[in-house]
Amino acid sequence: MPELLIELFSEEIPARMQAMARDTLRKMVTDGLVEAGLTYGHAQAFSTPRRLVLVIEGLSTESPTLREERKGPATTAPEAALQGFLRSTGLTLDQLEKRDDKKGQVWFAVIEKPGRAAPEIVAEVLEKTIRSFPWPKSMRWGNGTLKWVRPLHSILCLLSDDTGASVVDLDIDGIKAGATTAGHRFMAPDRFTVTGFADYAAKLKAAKVVLDSAEREAMIWHDATQLAFAKGLELVEDRGLLTEVAGLVEFPVALMGAIAEDFLHLPPEVLQTSMREHQKFFSVKNPKTGRIEGFVTVANRETADHGATILKGNLKVLSARLSDARFFWEHDLRVVKTEGLEGMGAGLANVTFHNKLGSQKARIERIAALAREIAPLVGADPDQAEKAARVVKSDLRSAMVGEFPELQGLMGSYYARAQGLPEAVANACKGHYSPLGPSDAVPSEPVTVAVALADKIDTLTGFWAIDEKPTGSKDPFALRRAALGVIRLVLGNGLKWRLSTDYLVEIRGHLYRTKAPEILSAASPALIQQIRRSTNPMEIWEKNKDCLRDAEFDALVAREEYYAKLDEIARDLTSDLISFFHDRLKVFLKDEGIRHDVIDAVLAMPGNDDLTLVVKRAEALSAFLKTEDGTNLIQGFKRANNILTQAEAKDGVEYSFGADVKFAEGEAERALFAALDAAEAALAPAMQSEDFATAMAEMAKLRAPIDAFFTAVQINAENPIVRRNRLNLLSRIRQICQSVADLTKLDG
Repeated sequence: MPELLIELFSEEIPARMQAMARDTLRKMVTDGLVEAGLTYGHAQAFSTPRRLVLVIEGLSTESPTLREERKGPATTAPEAALQGFLRSTGLTLDQLEKRDDKKGQVWFAVIEKPGRAAPEIVAEVLEKTIRSFPWPKSMRWGNGTLKWVRPLHSILCLLSDDTGASVVDLDIDGIKAGATTAGHRFMAPDRFTVTGFADYAAKLKAAKVVLDSAEREAMIWHDATQLAFAKGLELVEDRGLLTEVAGLVEFPVALMGAIAEDFLHLPPEVLQTSMREHQKFFSVKNPKTGRIEGFVTVANRETADHGATILKGNLKVLSARLSDARFFWEHDLRVVKTEGLEGMGAGLANVTFHNKLGSQKARIERIAALAREIAPLVGADPDQAEKAARVVKSDLRSAMVGEFPELQGLMGSYYARAQGLPEAVANACKGHYSPLGPSDAVPSEPVTVAVALADKIDTLTGFWAIDEKPTGSKDPFALRRAALGVIRLVLGNGLKWRLSTDYLVEIRGHLYRTKAPEILSAASPALIQQIRRSTNPMEIWEKNKDCLRDAEFDALVAREEYYAKLDEIARDLTSDLISFFHDRLKVFLKDEGIRHDVIDAVLAMPGNDDLTLVVKRAEALSAFLKTEDGTNLIQGFKRANNILTQAEAKDGVEYSFGADVKFAEGEAERALFAALDAAEAALAPAMQSEDFATAMAEMAKLRAPIDAFFTAVQINAENPIVRRNRLNLLSRIRQICQSVADLTKLDG
């Protein structure tokens, strides 16, 4: 079976697009071939800066002949129906067949689609792929209409088998498919002919082109680490940069240089960020001191002077870049030493956070007030938490963060230490953004936790209050990430956190700040600004309510109904926000291996706004269901619940009180009464202390008495008193089993 080799040779493809392009080329071509009737064994895509390559092994030589029978109208049908059928099949009347059917004779069309040769299909599929390739950005060149990420120079399209290789006949805007390609732009630029993938890969390697990006990454990492090791240093791991650099070169050559002494006093993160962002250099550190003392750059060619000229040019550019970084660092330190971090951040009053939520300065005031309230809950000093909250955003006004936004928070920690602020404040500057993602570490230092929670809570409640919630896949303000951050902070630190209470207060405040001033349109601008900026707008409102009692405002503002309306909105928004948290919590717990129905069962219980409580319940129930006792008890509960539910529906009453052991008629029934009494006595303290594992263990003891009860007793006894007593007994089973979770939510 033939092998298909495709190479699309162009000017340099941006490194960030290459992985997507490889996958897209493989998918579009293979999907097109299969849709056309061809089969294949294996497909693999490769990329270098100047080429996209696809090799398909085991391709069938032609598509099969297809025979389709299509039923048409009755032979007595109107002429219009017959003509429509003929048009849909592409046949003439003499090509149709008459066949007997249940209601008479009908027309049948037998349509044969002959198979096509692989070269014809490949040409068709590849042209469609090239013309519709979904590059993030593409361009046109010359006078043609073809679009590609960069000008496309040549197409190699070769079908080869045991008898030889043949070029697929393809011409796209004057670019004809051939059997030639070119090697390295500088070291082997001449074109050469290939006969198949093995020949292609071997000749490319000889022409100084490493085709596989994974192989280029391995070469870069090996050579760079060896260069660092030879100097007694270590290469700083950066997988993202490694992938990017491998997409910039076809033949990687690692070169190592030293950073000038003038720059070694800069923070390591500044050196690393500057070199990575501007120069695509790997950082090399001294393992003894932790300082960044060198760099590794990757050239795209071998040179006679072993890279000395390349290294010299890079050092010159690097020196200029690091001089800028040093200037930013020294400038920021001067500001901190003269004005402090709060002085550095004073300009945030003129930076808008959101047009409906005020400035960054107003937001900081809210976060500081909230961090002070949260501090006792997480074991932090309230004064220190408030102080930290007032300075954690200050580095947004620093020159360094202006140049390198990814260093926000980190630079604040350096500046806090330079000012002599407590270490807890410095750590909060760096850690309050965390956790940023599923793999990011969760802060545990109390002050950092308090500020991080306050930051995320203000974000969530603020955007909920102005109705800027995530919709579908759109989440421009990263609210899903903020919610997951709150979940991980609460769970990671074992906090008791009631969302409904705390979030209601915050949302109410946002509503008074945002919606109230819109209604007070004729009030003084100073009062409106005071309400918007305040951390307690309700208090300001109450103090100024009397002066607003004129004809225009009496119907809106001074009436208690308006306050009640805002509170109602706040409650609805809080409920909606908690539901949003539940959705994020479901995703989090599923990743932890907890079933979706288990999560639904615990979320149906009271107190579901306490994240730690929900997770404790879910973990206990999940573990319980994996045991034999757990499975059997659930079956007993389901049987009791089904019988009880049917009886309540039939009788029109609720059996939930009055089961008395004196009406028990057998040992099994009396044993169940005793077991339920013991379970209730043991469950009460376990539930009080939220020891759900113990509660589940006590519930498991009910398995045997319940099984024995159902074996020995008929629930619907002839004596109505006995029947009612037994139904009330089933109600006790349901109540006890439902104490940890709503078991009716479990699958099955």
